[in-house]
Amino acid sequence: MTAAILVGCAITSYLLGSIPTGYLLAKVIRIDIRTVGSGNIGATNVMRTVGVRMGIAVLLIDAAKGFLPVFFAPLIFPSVERDTLQIVCCLFVIAGHNWTCWLKFKGGKGVATSAGALLAFLRYPLLSAAGVWLVVFGISRYVSLASICAAIALPLVTWLVVKNTRLLAFTMLVAAVAIYKHKSNIRRLLAGAENRVGKKKAESGERKVSGA
Repeated sequence: MTAAILVGCAITSYLLGSIPTGYLLAKVIRIDIRTVGSGNIGATNVMRTVGVRMGIAVLLIDAAKGFLPVFFAPLIFPSVERDTLQIVCCLFVIAGHNWTCWLKFKGGKGVATSAGALLAFLRYPLLSAAGVWLVVFGISRYVSLASICAAIALPLVTWLVVKNTRLLAFTMLVAAVAIYKHKSNIRRLLAGAENRVGKKKAESGERKVSGA
């Protein structure tokens, strides 16, 4: 029975996470978000290419996608070990966003969805990582660099707060996925070609890069 519940929650979490929010909202105004800016369906690219309000909407909905299954699954299935259930939901909702089945398994970078999931699961480590994000972004104005640094900080803070090896391994995996999804941003950062928030576009038709 427990195995069936875990499988059901994994599938449900994946399908919820796989809803391509940025793609769908941009389509409302007849824009294929995959063909503008960086081509990423995440909130940062939507904000830069479609508009701030639309970008904020994508950010909030993507975060909600992560929060809902991780928060409600333990309430619906209290007989299942809480940490195990939340880890499964968290991993699969992030996977759904990052590799959505609706867009040929190409999705976003999972920052907002991961944050939403962790808000329901590991609140204090998440808030600490968010603090790192704010500091790095405030100094550098690079969304991607801030996201990478926050990902690195997450398992470190998790260990300091909960000192649980299973949760440490889990957050290391979440961090590794986030950093992997930023591999193109890392290359641009090293080459000095990453887009900085607030920097004026060089050419109106130029494709820009995204950090989340």
